[in-house]
Amino acid sequence: MIVAGFLLLAVGAADLVRQFASRRWIGYLVVAVILLLLGSVSDALLPMLAGLVVGALWVWCMPSERPAPLGFWPAVLLGVLSIGAVVWLGARTDAGLIGSVWTLRSPFGDVPFDLALLTLGVGLFLLESANLVVRAALDGEHTWRPAELRRLVPDAAETSPAVGEPRDAVVSGEAPDESAPAESAAAETTQAETAAAGIPASDPRAGFKGGRLIGPLERILVMILTLAAAYPILAAMLAAKGIVRFPEISRDGETGARAEYFLVGSLVSWVIGLGAAFLVWWAAHS
Repeated sequence: MIVAGFLLLAVGAADLVRQFASRRWIGYLVVAVILLLLGSVSDALLPMLAGLVVGALWVWCMPSERPAPLGFWPAVLLGVLSIGAVVWLGARTDAGLIGSVWTLRSPFGDVPFDLALLTLGVGLFLLESANLVVRAALDGEHTWRPAELRRLVPDAAETSPAVGEPRDAVVSGEAPDESAPAESAAAETTQAETAAAGIPASDPRAGFKGGRLIGPLERILVMILTLAAAYPILAAMLAAKGIVRFPEISRDGETGARAEYFLVGSLVSWVIGLGAAFLVWWAAHS
């Protein structure tokens, strides 16, 4: 269990550093120090070192500025390693130095340190790392086709990024699992649209990136509702997403790109949320 916790914690923290830190090397150093402290006080130096190695490999295999060279297979391998660590290694009887002072109570009983670390790692992974996984899955299924995009949005050719410009310059409106290709390209015309709507360019609404917030929130809700056995609420939430997107998908035309984009992105995102719930549930009952 502790191995899976450190793996997911390192990967999730590294992706948050890549997304939000202005100086990444400082962020990576802080993450490494925190993991070193956690590994020292919990008598888990080897799992901590494994987490650092896997985190470094993840940053190389799953870049945020360009398509992943290995597709989403690094995510599959990470999932297999995490599930194997939880299912086969199980829980430890001794949590080291922190085990003697650790106390965390919940409505369901005491929460061991290893379980708390795993839950934290799962939560961090669902934030930004899962967005990269969904994007890699969409790239692997070729749902992002510039030719189709130009047919859907005539101005798409003029909104393509310049050489060396990050991909998010085009996919800036929403994360891949929460938008259609036409929306992603149309995000580049945000300034003109907001000006026509009377919204100043300095207004925060002019650059609102809803997809980067909707995706993580959706996955966290899927995990929480699954763990709480609130299946009717979970089904209603997933159905509501389809209803909200239906008018947009119904205008898909002959290409089918929007429906394909929505289905692949949503299904991958839900599988990640359900997999996270399974990890925490199994760890809590092992």
